[in-house]
Amino acid sequence: MLMRPLKSEDMKRYWELAYKESNPEWKKWDAPYYEHQALPYESFLKDVSNHYMEQQDVFGLFVDNILIGTVSYYWEHEPSNWLETGIIIYDSSKWNEGYGTPFLKAWITHLFETLPLVRVGFTTWSGNMRMMRLGDKLGMTLEARLRKCRLYQGTYYDSIRYGVLREEWNNI
Repeated sequence: MLMRPLKSEDMKRYWELAYKESNPEWKKWDAPYYEHQALPYESFLKDVSNHYMEQQDVFGLFVDNILIGTVSYYWEHEPSNWLETGIIIYDSSKWNEGYGTPFLKAWITHLFETLPLVRVGFTTWSGNMRMMRLGDKLGMTLEARLRKCRLYQGTYYDSIRYGVLREEWNNI
């Protein structure tokens, strides 16, 4: 298992996993209430790939030197060092094989080691039980449940926020 910034040679595989299909399996679990659009490879290379290559806010997840997913973060409010993180294992053949926990644990550790953070959190939805179990396994705290605010396929789901403080993470 390896986690590192994405390189130009990773872009074809990344496109195949994330942007080739308009309705990929992974999108049914990763905020499916937000629209996802497929992109032709040439458009991806021209307009999107630079947002992912050699960036510090997104790393590729590799198993046997094959890209299977990404971890990332975005600033919720940078002046107060508040960021949210996430993980996507795009390759469904790698789901339920135990990769999410060590990869997200390594990513959160990396974030605390490289950024002046007090807290790291992630947001998911109540339809994604695997992501909620991951937060629990990592010792994160369920900090918020915003009830019935995510509408997907005619059903309302809760928005779920997990977080961990630096001093808690150092003791996990």
